[in-house]
Amino acid sequence: MSTNCTGRPIRQQDFIDSIADAFQFISYYHPLDFVRAMGQAWEREESPAAKDAIAQILTNSRMCAEGRRPICQDTGIAVVFLKVGMNARWESQMSVQEMVDEGVRRAYNHPDNKLRASVLLDPAGARKNSRDNTPAIVHYEIVPGDGVEVICAAKGGGSENKTKMAMLNPSDSIVDWVLNTVPAMGAGWCPPGILGIGIGGTPEKALLLAKEALMDPVDIHELKARGPGNRVEELRLELMEKINALGIGAQGLGGLTTVLDVKIRDYPTHAASLPVAMIPNCAATRHVHFHLDGSGPAVLTPPRLEDWPAITWQANLETATRVNLDTLTREQVASWKPGQNLLLNGKMLTGRDAAHKRIQDMLAKGEKLPIDFSNRVIYYVGPVDPVRDEIVGPAGPTTATRMDKFTEMMLAQTGLISMVGKAERGPAGIEAIRKHRSAYLMAVGGAAYLVSKAIKSARVAAFADLGMEAIYEFTVEDMPVTVAVDALGTSVHTTGPQEWRVKIGKP
Repeated sequence: MSTNCTGRPIRQQDFIDSIADAFQFISYYHPLDFVRAMGQAWEREESPAAKDAIAQILTNSRMCAEGRRPICQDTGIAVVFLKVGMNARWESQMSVQEMVDEGVRRAYNHPDNKLRASVLLDPAGARKNSRDNTPAIVHYEIVPGDGVEVICAAKGGGSENKTKMAMLNPSDSIVDWVLNTVPAMGAGWCPPGILGIGIGGTPEKALLLAKEALMDPVDIHELKARGPGNRVEELRLELMEKINALGIGAQGLGGLTTVLDVKIRDYPTHAASLPVAMIPNCAATRHVHFHLDGSGPAVLTPPRLEDWPAITWQANLETATRVNLDTLTREQVASWKPGQNLLLNGKMLTGRDAAHKRIQDMLAKGEKLPIDFSNRVIYYVGPVDPVRDEIVGPAGPTTATRMDKFTEMMLAQTGLISMVGKAERGPAGIEAIRKHRSAYLMAVGGAAYLVSKAIKSARVAAFADLGMEAIYEFTVEDMPVTVAVDALGTSVHTTGPQEWRVKIGKP
C-alpha cells in the first residue's frame, strides 16, 4: 500500500464522490480481465447454444460500455471493502458508513444513468424498498499506512442466492464437496462466471474470504502457465478443470466453460473444523479498486472499446422461429421443441416475486385480477427505469425458480400459457408445465441491455405501487429466447449438461 506522504486528510466530499463515481463506473464497465476471459471462452466453446449465449453477453457488455447503461437490470447490492491505514486522517462530519451510503445514493439516482433500487428495508416484515439502494454493506480492515484502499462491488441477487456454506469434517474432501455442490446451484448465477471459495477460520470468516476472493483479477491462465506454488493454487487448477468437466456450460445449457476462474482464500481454523464457503460471481461481474491518499477523489480510467473481442451477436433468422404473441395458441406452445430458438413479437406481460404473491392473495380472496392473463406470456423481469429517449432500461430475466411455487396457480387459474425467465426450472415448475402442456422459455442472463433493445413499447399494466416489480405490458420485436422446458416436461438444463459431460469425457 502506498503512503500518504503529504499527511493530507481524506476529505468527506472526495470520499463520497469516489464512491458515487465507482458505482456508476461498474454499472456499465466490466473489468477487462473478465471480458478477455469471456472472449477466450467464446473462442473455445463448441456448444452452439453456449456459444450463442456468450456472444449475447459479450455484445451486451460492449453495448453497455458504449451507451453507459447497466450491464444487468439487477444493478446489485452495494458492497464496499475498506482497508483503512492506521495513520489515516479524515476530514468529515459523517461516519464512514454514512459517507458510503451517500455515495451509493447519488450513484443509484444519477439522472443520466439511473440504477435499479433493489434494497428492501425490514427484510422479515414489510420489505419496503429504500428507493436508493442504501444501506450498503461495508467491510472494514485496519492496516498499516495512512491512506485508504477501496473496493466497490455491485452484487446481483441471482448469484448471491446461490451462495453455499458447509462445516465439513477435517478429513472431508473439499474437491468432492465443491463438485457435488456446483450442479445443485443450478444456472441462476448466470455462468460462465467466477467462483470465490473461502476455506478455514470460522463460518462467517469463510464467507468473507469467499467474497473477498471474487475481487481478485482473473489470472487462472497465468497460474496454468507457471504452475502451482502451494496447495491453494493446486486446488484452483484442480477445481477449474473438474468443474468445467461437469459440462454445465454457459447459462446451464451445456458446454465447455462453466467457470472462468476459481479464486480461493484460506485462513487458519480450529482443529475440529473445516469451514468452506462458495460464492459465485455471475456474467455481470462488477467491481473496481482504487486508493485515496488525501490528494482528491479517485480517478477511474475507462477501458477502450477496442479492448472488447470483435464479437457481435445477431439473431440467426435461418434457425430461429418467429412467434406472434398476439395470436399465440396453446397448440402452438405445445408444439415447441426443447432447445428451439424463438424470436418473440407482439405484446407480453411481466411479473416477478411480489406480483405473483399479490395475484395469489387476490385469487385466494376471490377478487378479480386487474389484468387478463388468458393466452398470454409472462416475462419474469424487473427493469431499470428508462432515461432520455429509452422505452425501458436494461431488462434482462430474473431467476425463474423463484416463481416455481406460483406456476401451478398461474397456469391453472389465470389462463397463462407460457413464461420467460432465466436459468432452469425446479421439479414443481416443470411438473406444472407438463401438466398444463405449457412451455418455459429462457432468455440470457447477463444480456439485459441487448434484450431491452427488442422492447418497443412499455406501460405499467397493474400494481404500479410495486415499482420495478409492477406488472408491465411490453411490445417486443424479435426478442431472442430458447425453449428450455417443453410441453412434455423435457428440460434442456438437464439434457444439455448431460450431453456435454459425456462429450468432455473426463471422470
